[in-house]
Amino acid sequence: MMNMEVDIDQSELQPLGEYDFEKNFNHLAARKWMEENWPKSFLFSAIYFILVFGIQHFMKERRPFNLRAPLTLWSFSLTVFSFIAACRIWKQMVFLLLTKGFKQSVCSKSFYVHPVSKLWIYLFVVSKLVEMGDTLFIVLRKKKLIFVHWYHHLLTMILCWYGYKNMTIGMGWNAALNLVIHTMTYFYYSLTAMGIRVPRSIAMLVTTSQMVQMTIFLIINIFAAFWKDDKLCAGSWTMLSLSSGLYITLLALFSNFFMKTYLSSTQKSKCN
Repeated sequence: MMNMEVDIDQSELQPLGEYDFEKNFNHLAARKWMEENWPKSFLFSAIYFILVFGIQHFMKERRPFNLRAPLTLWSFSLTVFSFIAACRIWKQMVFLLLTKGFKQSVCSKSFYVHPVSKLWIYLFVVSKLVEMGDTLFIVLRKKKLIFVHWYHHLLTMILCWYGYKNMTIGMGWNAALNLVIHTMTYFYYSLTAMGIRVPRSIAMLVTTSQMVQMTIFLIINIFAAFWKDDKLCAGSWTMLSLSSGLYITLLALFSNFFMKTYLSSTQKSKCN
């Protein structure tokens, strides 16, 4: 069992206009639950995998569901959540960057306990479980399910759960960047779900942002590896190795998707 208490530099916990519901969130109880229920992340992943491919098989000889209204509501709700969570976590991130510098913004564990960010970091992790619902819409509507979609949903949830329960360094940047990307991505999904024609350049931007995100995460991991022996930046080789492996594979998969979807089709249209 991990020690739920952690030493944090009190200068990193300056009030930043937090609300009462944020201050009252019990981060110790949340982390304890995540620690005690860590094996369930694998159970949820197995259920997700079975459900997705089971429903896909079930729908093979059936007509697709429309689900336009539920999908619009789903995507827009995740847009709003991602935007609010990003704003709150970036508030702590900007404070650390301005007062402590980039290194401490990576190494600090204050994101897990600061009144303005502790709730949102937890909800960020929980959202990875919720976002698995994206795939159900795909298979129920009989849209093409690509490998990178279910692969990234499945492994990201497990890795975020592991990172949160162990209070690993770098989670602040992971959440801050990912929530910004997801605000843009889910807003794009909301528009397409409503039947609004979105310029192809926007779709390209969404995929490009995913590739940029993975590149930044890898760079942050390289810095974290160099700083690992610093007692104020104690990282885990397990987390660094697992997350780097995930980022590299996702970067490769998103790059491959980008080239096949946008560059190849552009070349074909020019030839025609």
